[in-house]
Amino acid sequence: MNMTKAEILKREILRQYRSVRQFAIEMNIPYSTLVTALERGIEGMAYGTVIKMCDKLSLNPVDFTSLERDASLGAQLLENRVMQYYMKLNQTGRDKVLELMDDFVQIEKYKAKAKKNKVD
Repeated sequence: MNMTKAEILKREILRQYRSVRQFAIEMNIPYSTLVTALERGIEGMAYGTVIKMCDKLSLNPVDFTSLERDASLGAQLLENRVMQYYMKLNQTGRDKVLELMDDFVQIEKYKAKAKKNKVD
């Protein structure tokens, strides 16, 4: 039996949070709005709200499958956007971007904080 997107959302909310109410508070969404969407379907919800909910629950907003736990949706979307811009550049532009990135990663104030590796 295939679950609807609303059913998948509700299952994930209840799996990751104590209650739908707690998730609504976390997301700053009116509880009644969330309950209605989960009962009647999410098609009427604002697209941005659905994206934020999927990001919080680590779900792909297209097919509602689970995303890799360590990668947020926002980071994946940003990476995709950067690559789309990069692909629009000619070779000279690509070389320049890579050169600039190489310079920036060597400057302490622009370095990303290192993530601790998990040991299995």
